[in-house]
Amino acid sequence: MARTDVRPIIRLVSTAGTGFTYVTRKNRRNDPDRMVLRKYDPRVRRHVEFKETR
Repeated sequence: MARTDVRPIIRLVSTAGTGFTYVTRKNRRNDPDRMVLRKYDPRVRRHVEFKETR
């Protein structure tokens, strides 16, 4: 049986193409769309956009 949490675990993947990821949770009721956050990518040593994948 699939578990449908209000706060699922999501993976944020760097748009710089390095393959670096962050793992976080989000509230599905407040943010139903895919998240895009600017976070630090240590492989390119700068802040880039990270997009949600499932």
